[in-house]
Amino acid sequence: MKNAVEEFIKYTEKYDLENERLKMKQEHSLRVMQVAKQIAERLNLEKEQIEIATLIGLLHDIARFEQYTKYKTFHDLDSFDHGDYAVEILNKDLRKYIETEKYDEIIKKAIKNHNKFQIEKGLTEEESLYAKIIRDADKIDILYESVEIFWKGRENEIEDTVISEKVLEQIANNSQIKREKGVHLKGIDEIISVISLIYDINFKQSLEIIKENDYINKILNRYKVKDEYTKNAIEKIQKNINKYIEQKLQI
Repeated sequence: MKNAVEEFIKYTEKYDLENERLKMKQEHSLRVMQVAKQIAERLNLEKEQIEIATLIGLLHDIARFEQYTKYKTFHDLDSFDHGDYAVEILNKDLRKYIETEKYDEIIKKAIKNHNKFQIEKGLTEEESLYAKIIRDADKIDILYESVEIFWKGRENEIEDTVISEKVLEQIANNSQIKREKGVHLKGIDEIISVISLIYDINFKQSLEIIKENDYINKILNRYKVKDEYTKNAIEKIQKNINKYIEQKLQI
């Protein structure tokens, strides 16, 4: 993995890492690498399997750098699908990160599926395993970023907004909020869309990590929402999600 990390750093340094958003993606990739490793270890996978999960975590967002450089956005619907484009990059460059061809299809299918609303049908059991690990690891770090990075200094922008009926309806159905082309969620709707990622977590071990770090409560407790209706809705959402986590952990 040391060589893979060095090659990844070398690749990202071709881009403008003075740009805060690109630097953030580099750091996100390195954290997701560690989270994927942690999940794989908690699943009691073999050493080689843990290494593959770790590598997938490192490379999952490799297309983000080209995406932002070309389009100045990380919104796939306004540019290109960064999971699909990552596969194009790795079709040419994967040998830089791993010598053997044994896991090529597993790596590429996991990365292709990491950002989709749902995992594609027809994957093998092993391909599905790695796709689920990277999807969980990516979401866990997005929750981390929502506590430590996102919206810092912008709390007032969130607190002054009102939750939309569409977002409230989706979260009430215990479902991840689906992004739509041309629609950019703002304010409290954006926060709730991140919170809704919890409903697409695959492993009990991943939920354990989320609970241990108290991400859900840390995110929602940051804001002092002014609208009474929105405040009550958030309290209900927070209660329901914490209950959902507890129920899943008891299974």
